[in-house]
Amino acid sequence: MTLEAANTVAPAAKLGRMRLLPAGIVVASAVVLPFVTGESFLLYIATLVAIYAIGAMGIHLIFRVGQFSLGQAAFVGVGAYTSSLLTTNMNVSWWLALVIGAAASALVGSIVGLIVLRLKGVYFVLFTFTFGEFVRQIFVDWTAVTNGSEGISGISAPTTFSSPMSFYYLVLSLAVVTSIVCGRLLVSQFGDTVDAIRESESLALSNGVPVFKIKMIVFIIACGVGGVQGSLEASFVHYISPLSYGFSESLKLVVINVIGGLNTLWGPILGAIFIVALPELLRSWVDYQWVLYGLALILLMRYLPGGLFDIGELVRSLCKTARRENR
Repeated sequence: MTLEAANTVAPAAKLGRMRLLPAGIVVASAVVLPFVTGESFLLYIATLVAIYAIGAMGIHLIFRVGQFSLGQAAFVGVGAYTSSLLTTNMNVSWWLALVIGAAASALVGSIVGLIVLRLKGVYFVLFTFTFGEFVRQIFVDWTAVTNGSEGISGISAPTTFSSPMSFYYLVLSLAVVTSIVCGRLLVSQFGDTVDAIRESESLALSNGVPVFKIKMIVFIIACGVGGVQGSLEASFVHYISPLSYGFSESLKLVVINVIGGLNTLWGPILGAIFIVALPELLRSWVDYQWVLYGLALILLMRYLPGGLFDIGELVRSLCKTARRENR
């Protein structure tokens, strides 16, 4: 290796280690959390945050390709109902049901994608919203299978992970795997192509990029990840109903990404911590819970328009300003 090559590789390796450091700190903190909190309400919140982080990372891929979906809850619901019916009615292994649930969501996504990915802008948004409501209505009306509005209860977690602490570690492990897969996808050449499509679809087409194929792959992966979220959430709360997969659930996944940051995979993780955990932590102030929550959202959007990921940049700018004033 030449001296020039070595000088090029060293900074790149250093930069890679610097990027891994925050991830290592977050994972280490998440691992020790149960030993600090015990099997308490905080552990419940942490598990819910990890479940939503998985689903939010899925829809994040759709955002990265330049689309804005309001129907992701439909794919979450497909995964949840598929895995729940398999485990409760057919005694299928939980792990196999998880895989089949994710595959069912991905399959539905591949069929829907053939239609919706040919649309752009507001038409894409309206179609995904309509599809989400269509699927929710199927969950309500198909009573012979879904039990209608009463939903399905008695959904069990895998035997090995039946305790709150062990199930938390299961969800955390799957969240880490999801982040690694999505992260590697976005930093690869495929991810560069995804970003190119988001910046200018027409320019990408003129350069020979198979835009529709790339969008289909991204959409299918995102739907499959949504199915994983649905299966985990069903096993966590032991109950599902059509109300769990309406428009508000899709909007929640969108807001998680917007609040966390749309341009980085840290966005859905940080957004899940904020959007899922904050309302739960404010429950002790019942009369002011949603007022405080709304105020926090307003302040966040005012001072961090790029999402929570920009908080580091805000701190750096404030430090620079303070140093200049001290001179």
